[in-house]
Amino acid sequence: MAWEDEIVGPDVASAGLHISERIGKDVAAQLDLDEALEASRYASHPYSSFPKEWPPLVEVVETRELPSLLIERYNASGGEGTALCGIFSEIRRAWASVDNSLFLWRFDKWDGQCPEYSADEQAICAVGLAKSKSGIFVEAIQYLLVLATPVELILVGVCCTVSGDGSDPYAEISLQPLPEYRIPSDGVTMTCITCTDKGRIFLAGRDGHVYEMQYSTGSGWHKRCRKVCLTTGLGSLLSRWIVPNAFKFGAVDPILDMVVDNERHIIYARTEAMKVQVFDLGENGDGLLTKISEEKNLIDPREAQYGGRRSVGSRAVARGAKPTIVCIAPLSTIESKRLHLVAVLSDGRRLYLSTSSGGTNSSIGGSFQRPSCLKVIATRPSPPLGVGGGLNYGTMSASGRVQPEDLTLKVEAAFHSAGSLVLSDSSASAMSSLLIVNQDSSVQPSLSGNFGMTTRSTRALRELVSSLPIEGRMLTAADVLPLPDTVVTVQSLFSDADAFAGLGEASEKPSGKHWARGDLPTQHILPRRRVVVFSTMGLMEVAFNRPVDILRKLIESNASRSQIEDLFNRFGIGEAAAMCLMLAAKLVYDAGNLSNTVSEKAAEAFEDPRLVGMPQIDGSTGLTSARSPSGGFSMGQVVQEAEPVFSGAYEGLCLCSSRLLFPIWELPVMVVHGNIGRFEEGVILCRLSVDTMKILESKIRSLEQFLRSRRNKRRGLYGYVAGLGDHYGSILYGTGNQGTGRNLFGRQTRNADAGDGGAGSKRQRLVYTSAELAAMEVRAMECLRRLLRRSSEALFLLQLICHHNVTRLVQGLDNSLRQKFIQLTFNQLVCSEEGDLLAIRLITGLVEYYIGPDGKGTVDEISEKLREGCPSYYNESDYKYFLAVECLEKASVTVNAHEREILSRDAFNLLTKVPESADLSTICKRFEDLRFYEAVVRLPLQKAQALDAQGDAVNVNIDPGQRDNTLALREQCYEIIMDALRSLKGVGQNGKPREFGTSRLSTVPSLDQASRDNYIQQIIQLSVQWPDASFHEHLYRTLIDIGLENKLLEYGGSDLVPFLQTAGRKPLQEVHAVNVVNSTALQGSDMRAPIVSGQAKYLDLLARYHVLKRQHLLAAHVLYRLAERPCTDTEEAPTLHQRLQYLSNAIIQAKSASSTTGSISLSRNTVDDSLLDMLEAKLVVLQFQIKIKEQLELIASSLENMPGGNESLPNDFSPRSNLVVEDEIARSAQEKAKELSLELKSITQLYNDYAVPFKLWEVCLEMLNFANYSGDADSKIIRETWARLLDQALSRGGVAEACSVVKRVGSNLCPGDGACFPLETICLHLEKAALERLTSGIELVGDEDVARALFAACKGSAEPVLCSYDQLLNGAILLSSNLKLRLLRSVLVVLREWAMSVLAHKLGTTAVGASFILGGASSREQTAAIGQGVWDKISSLANRYMTEVRRLSLPQNQIEPVYRGFRELEEQIQASTAFQPL
Repeated sequence: MAWEDEIVGPDVASAGLHISERIGKDVAAQLDLDEALEASRYASHPYSSFPKEWPPLVEVVETRELPSLLIERYNASGGEGTALCGIFSEIRRAWASVDNSLFLWRFDKWDGQCPEYSADEQAICAVGLAKSKSGIFVEAIQYLLVLATPVELILVGVCCTVSGDGSDPYAEISLQPLPEYRIPSDGVTMTCITCTDKGRIFLAGRDGHVYEMQYSTGSGWHKRCRKVCLTTGLGSLLSRWIVPNAFKFGAVDPILDMVVDNERHIIYARTEAMKVQVFDLGENGDGLLTKISEEKNLIDPREAQYGGRRSVGSRAVARGAKPTIVCIAPLSTIESKRLHLVAVLSDGRRLYLSTSSGGTNSSIGGSFQRPSCLKVIATRPSPPLGVGGGLNYGTMSASGRVQPEDLTLKVEAAFHSAGSLVLSDSSASAMSSLLIVNQDSSVQPSLSGNFGMTTRSTRALRELVSSLPIEGRMLTAADVLPLPDTVVTVQSLFSDADAFAGLGEASEKPSGKHWARGDLPTQHILPRRRVVVFSTMGLMEVAFNRPVDILRKLIESNASRSQIEDLFNRFGIGEAAAMCLMLAAKLVYDAGNLSNTVSEKAAEAFEDPRLVGMPQIDGSTGLTSARSPSGGFSMGQVVQEAEPVFSGAYEGLCLCSSRLLFPIWELPVMVVHGNIGRFEEGVILCRLSVDTMKILESKIRSLEQFLRSRRNKRRGLYGYVAGLGDHYGSILYGTGNQGTGRNLFGRQTRNADAGDGGAGSKRQRLVYTSAELAAMEVRAMECLRRLLRRSSEALFLLQLICHHNVTRLVQGLDNSLRQKFIQLTFNQLVCSEEGDLLAIRLITGLVEYYIGPDGKGTVDEISEKLREGCPSYYNESDYKYFLAVECLEKASVTVNAHEREILSRDAFNLLTKVPESADLSTICKRFEDLRFYEAVVRLPLQKAQALDAQGDAVNVNIDPGQRDNTLALREQCYEIIMDALRSLKGVGQNGKPREFGTSRLSTVPSLDQASRDNYIQQIIQLSVQWPDASFHEHLYRTLIDIGLENKLLEYGGSDLVPFLQTAGRKPLQEVHAVNVVNSTALQGSDMRAPIVSGQAKYLDLLARYHVLKRQHLLAAHVLYRLAERPCTDTEEAPTLHQRLQYLSNAIIQAKSASSTTGSISLSRNTVDDSLLDMLEAKLVVLQFQIKIKEQLELIASSLENMPGGNESLPNDFSPRSNLVVEDEIARSAQEKAKELSLELKSITQLYNDYAVPFKLWEVCLEMLNFANYSGDADSKIIRETWARLLDQALSRGGVAEACSVVKRVGSNLCPGDGACFPLETICLHLEKAALERLTSGIELVGDEDVARALFAACKGSAEPVLCSYDQLLNGAILLSSNLKLRLLRSVLVVLREWAMSVLAHKLGTTAVGASFILGGASSREQTAAIGQGVWDKISSLANRYMTEVRRLSLPQNQIEPVYRGFRELEEQIQASTAFQPL
């Protein structure tokens, strides 16, 4: 099956979950050395060895003699000179000194070079090698050789030269004298030198003190090099300078050895008196050296003050000489967090010590606790003698056997590193031997039936012991470190993985520390471990055979089947199968030296069911779980479901896969260098180096290709399943129904479901056939293979990105994507959709760089690399997409407009074939720059359709959350088109102005306003043509938001009206010209629904649309809806004047509808007229509401501004001294005014709830007049209202104010029927008030004031006024004589006004002019024009009222003026009519 045809997503995701679970289990299973030692106390076999028939665990690779020059020099000194030796693993050199000469030579091969350095005339007493600090010496000096003589300390530069082919970085070395870096030793003889990984140099003196040799470039008075004593006070310092050494008789305990823990930044020292000292260098290793502790008697088992766990073997040591400490070595964090130091004793025992005062973990929050003490935590018994014949498993602890004194180890020298121990034993008199102890990775068989003992036994530390004879005496030993390339690879892989696994901080560690992980987890990436032993007879290089090396040698030697089976039994089927797989797929470090024969035989063993087994049902749990501990059957226990257990081949594949992926799986693929807190300011780089990813990719591909070839050749279970038929083949390829609840990955992933079901329920055991089990295992292996393929492709993609500057590619992403990219783990990159999307974005940036102006390739070139290396991340749709991008790049640099159009069209045609693959956020911006807006519209819409092919965004029957998510995906596509409109309009996302959409391309001209309008029109028209209701709604809203309402109304689609109705919460049905509309329908419940300002703009647009389309009746309805809309917030509510404008416009539209009906039916005209009447009535009521609101606001402001309560209030509010009452009135007026601003009120509400409570009698009268009040009851209300209004005016301004009110109000009312303007009542009320106020002297009231006011209120009509006076004079009401005289004076005024108005009207002059005519000699022509009937009536009335005056029983002086007035009026009229012809 081709890769492209495979189901990648689900298979890779399920396999990824299994790998994550496997890695988590492996991390959890890693034991701390402290835990393993604790469990060892109960183990019966702490030491063992491999069978004799197996290849040796340790073998001597090569022995080399010492350089002849060194031997000659030593012999020349007679064997009595000062001679030292050691190994510098960092530069692959051994060294030896004879007196004042130092010799260096290769310990791994003889190259004929042995450079010599002479230190003047003084013998060399100590030698060390330090890293050179940067910035002090030239770059060629990588290391510093530190030499100590009794008189001075010397630094010598070490320059390493790489071989010609680059394979050997230490091919040659040269020593560079540094004369300026020599300082005197001040009489102190140094015993040892140690250096930190940061280049600090520490020296131990024979005087028991520790010194530091500090060096720098030197400036001013600072010396280039100096020696500082770090362990002495001021008094001791003075005594050293004043008192010579010869007179110092105190006991001195010289330091013999110092070692550095570069992870915890601690220095340990071993003294001659067997003391161990602890020095702290600070948290970062650059602090001042501080002495923490000095402990003695560590090796006395009777000392209990340290509280450590002592092995039972420590009490069984044969009595003899007190053992001494021969070696101390720091323990890495990979080995233990609590144990920090191991001390090897001369009897072979090991003491494990800690510098932590308490707790079981010495690290808090990711950083180590600083040392505070030194105490023994555990003691490991010495390894047994006589291991040459193979030490088998026994039932008795080796630590519990008392060894005879002559068989006790006599260790002369020891070396401990990364869990391995090399001892030089001289207990045998004939020849010394090397005892080599390292961790046993094999599986321990259970020898006890006790569960607790079995658990401890599996966790116990078990070690293998090997013995090698050695000529001479071992002096020192050291690890042969891997080559720098391997070191970089291992550090790159495991530095962060250690932090993830809880094994330490993410920091660079020496590669040798990773051997402490054990052979099984590292034998695919680390070379075989080698140790070089420096003896008195020469150098011996010893190699440690790993389990995979043992298997390889067994296969190469054609070992018997029983030996192979023994290896499978000893290491476990899964581990042994994993080793076979590593050999078959050539995953081991030195795979180049692996023959095809060995690989083929290993593959056969991997596929041999007799070795790896067959998948089967694990029925043991189900059968035994129902048994009670006593052997009886328990009915209360649950019979567990039997689960499938896959073969050892599958287990081996899981182990190989998880160990390959462990260093990268759950870790980010990228890191930020620089400003860690702000990723925007840091530099983003790949976490792994390109070379490391290449090596890892190669191994993963090798494993996947092996599995692929195995599948294609139908080997092993593949062939077995393929021969069973189509049904099981469908299980294999994932196309058949595998049954519900069947686990793809067997029992390994069933633990999470172990608690399913209640305790009282019993699950039915599933029954699998052997064929089904085989098919399930092969299916699971196929998923893992696909995961491996996907992982190798991801590594290839990361390498390709790194080759083209990942920082530059990531820079093109926005901050959110950059943040996601930084947090992306390798697991997510391989298995998740988000990782796939981010990979596409990076590929996009890579291709754009390739084909950009600065690029050096084409789409075809980079596509070939991507197809070959990572086809699952790059498919055919991606190829078409990038071809389109290439066309756009060419178009962007094309000057010819026609060619640019063709290239843009080609790109558009390519993208229409793969709309879902296009990165529209950038690709449409390119089309915008090219002014190809068809693509800007079509491509996002096509992608939206592809993302929601089922129409879930508008499906009301699905889950709302799913619908909203789908709609959100669509709207992301829609926004691309909206951004183009905003750019052309010149507004930003938030509506703020921004620069108009100018092209970034110099070849495309800028746009003028007309061009922008044309492009906007094109976008709208193209958008409206697309049949997507959701998009239309999004488009319409955006056009309204950015101010393109006119374009919307002009080019909107057929769904614009429903959209505006829905958006305005106004579900109006469209009214056609021939339909009959009931105007009362507008007053339904929907009319009263609140509308916010955001919705009102849609209704406003709807009204404009109807006006534009000449749909006047619909426009009138919408405008009326806007005017009537209630609101709950004054900020969102329209003002009453705005509502007034809406109603006015609605009336205009209603009148327009009536005038354009033409031949429409009579019923339609009736509807229009009724709507118009209703709107006009609403307009009048709204005017009342505005007037009431203004008066209420005036009342509130007047009361608020009133300083006291003694002044009269507006509208005749009585004076109040209580300010609290005034505040309540003001607050009530404000609240009522606010209510009136929120919605329109009916005339009844306005009258009863607002006008009457606040005594707004004038408005009350106007509303009563508008309501056409009539009848006796209504007339009474009107008369009472007039009385209140007049009293209010009289109290506020007297008769003058009352007359002014009568003029103003009366002119607005209709006095014809007398219902709303009762002249008789008003006249009597005013005349009485005038007489009373005049008589009392309160107010000076003229005789003409009341009469003229009534005459003006009746709009110059004298007859109603005269009629009312006549009724008062001749009515049933008894009037006083003074009041009658007052009334007659007013009648006289009315008659005069009537005569003058009539004359003025007839002559076309004013009333003033008429008075001159009436009182003087008028011409015949003037008087002839006046009707005789009017004059006769006025004259008759004057005559009659003269008689009335005479009847009054008042003094003559009071009635005479009135009488004379009537008479003069009569005479004037008669005189004026005397000239009229008969």
